[in-house]
Amino acid sequence: MARRIVTAIDVGSRKITTVIASVDDGEKRPTVIGVFTHTSTGVKKGTIVNIEEATDSISESVTAAEKMAGITVSDVYVTINGEQITSINNKGVVAVAAGNEITIDDTMRAIENAKTLSLPQNINPIHIIPREFVVDNQGGIKYPIGMTGMRLEVETHIITAPMSSWQNLVKCVQQLGLTVNDIVFTGWASSLAVLTDTEKELGVAMLDIGSGTTSISIFQEGSIAYSSCVPLGGQSITSDIAIGLQVALEDAERIKVNLDKIFSPKTQDPRKDKTPALLRKKEEVRKSMKDDSEDMVDISALGIQSKDRISKKMLKQIIEARLDEIFDIVKENVSQAGYEVAMPAGIVVTGGTSLLQDVTKVAEGKFGVPVRAGYPTGLSGMIEEISDPSYSAVQGLVKHAMDDEIELDAGVGSGQGPLGNVGGALGKALSWLRSLLP
Repeated sequence: MARRIVTAIDVGSRKITTVIASVDDGEKRPTVIGVFTHTSTGVKKGTIVNIEEATDSISESVTAAEKMAGITVSDVYVTINGEQITSINNKGVVAVAAGNEITIDDTMRAIENAKTLSLPQNINPIHIIPREFVVDNQGGIKYPIGMTGMRLEVETHIITAPMSSWQNLVKCVQQLGLTVNDIVFTGWASSLAVLTDTEKELGVAMLDIGSGTTSISIFQEGSIAYSSCVPLGGQSITSDIAIGLQVALEDAERIKVNLDKIFSPKTQDPRKDKTPALLRKKEEVRKSMKDDSEDMVDISALGIQSKDRISKKMLKQIIEARLDEIFDIVKENVSQAGYEVAMPAGIVVTGGTSLLQDVTKVAEGKFGVPVRAGYPTGLSGMIEEISDPSYSAVQGLVKHAMDDEIELDAGVGSGQGPLGNVGGALGKALSWLRSLLP
């Protein structure tokens, strides 16, 4: 029985996660056989700022995952992010070849035509995703091959990244002797792991709030309509906590990741409380009459040396103020493109920052629609440490890679190599088409 192996590397601003997964012929769910997360250095707000440091971080992550899996990998799939990730929707139109039956060649010619748009020389298309096809003015078609018509039109979603960002990321990986099969936008990867088909069909916004960036993906009628990224994330919250509470950045991060303990301390079970009822009632009254000093909470158990107590009220205000700012910037970013964050199926927040207490509550107050935290699904095996929203991108990248590997086995190929990125984007469009086959 043939066995496929794929390696996915999520290059984030705070952590770099490598997942090695396998799938046997006839199986649909990839099995994780190796996984490791290493602290990210040389990456700021999703962009490589120090190639040597970033290369070392990626190397540590990949090497540890290989040891766990017991294999050596040669090719990988990698995420890309950053403020300069942009998107555009563009149409391609072709006349159908003789016979009037639409073939896959006709479809690919239409997609090729759609990518002939004017882009600055330093901008690289990393995804060309067909949204819908129109055959002789009949729209809403997802898979036109085999249909009869004379004119084929395709609406595509094109995601772009700066050529320099793409090349620097590829260089880091190549220096480890690895081949880059594909570079995938973090937001697109996360959407593969956390969004449902129903949400995409109704219309949904997904915000992947990482450490240094927030990736934005808007879906309408089952297809992606807008992709972007803003340079704010959980690290901004950490900095605000450090400044507002006058603690070191490392201590601020400890506070941030232990918010549940701070805001919801363990209380004694009333059924086990042996205090007489009258005394207990007096104690409750006394506590209710305390001044704001009652707002102070002991954080010595977190290992913070500089401060023993902090104000829960102030901490909450700091976090909510920064979240409010992030959501305001996201709203403005999306509005300028002519879209809305408040979609019919609501909003899905994922990424590590979505784990913070009350994130969904703040988002609901800002956008006025239901908001849920997006947890990744679809993988099996050693997934215990990659099951929360901070690993949505790497899980989605594995799913993307598995689909791409199936195309390679079929002899289609993504055309994606260090210098063949546009061909790779078209290859991915072909993969998308073939995935719709009955």
